[in-house]
Amino acid sequence: MKFEHLIEVNDLNNPLQDPLTREELWFGLLCRAEDARAFLPGLEACHIIERSDDLLVRDLDFGSAVIRDRVTFEVLHWIRFESEANADHAGGSLTISIEEPQPGALFLRFRYHTTLPEGGDDARYAEFVRSAYHQSDVDTVRVIRMIAESGGLAQ
Repeated sequence: MKFEHLIEVNDLNNPLQDPLTREELWFGLLCRAEDARAFLPGLEACHIIERSDDLLVRDLDFGSAVIRDRVTFEVLHWIRFESEANADHAGGSLTISIEEPQPGALFLRFRYHTTLPEGGDDARYAEFVRSAYHQSDVDTVRVIRMIAESGGLAQ
């Protein structure tokens, strides 16, 4: 299954919303890479196994399952999570790109690639998964906002 959607981060027409800067948004995405517990319900631990300038290898411990993934990124532009297939998980990837069609108008584009079939008997399940991914991505922006409001992203 391939699936993508766009989530508006800053609604420039809403004076009640504090806009995030591109840097705040980026550092929120890095928080998701460094320790995903606030972003992934059920995640018990996130262990960094390997680290370089543009790569993290992590073990995500969900208690009954451990998933290894690789996180690559281009600073201030995109971050990609590629999970390995194992007995408990089919594997797949998620790329999150920051888009800014005009100054301050920030969006996140989420692109999923999974081994889940999209048609036939699996169509209902695929639609459920798409809905769950979308809700998780809305929650990602909510958590980044909470971190920013608490001063956790202060420069």
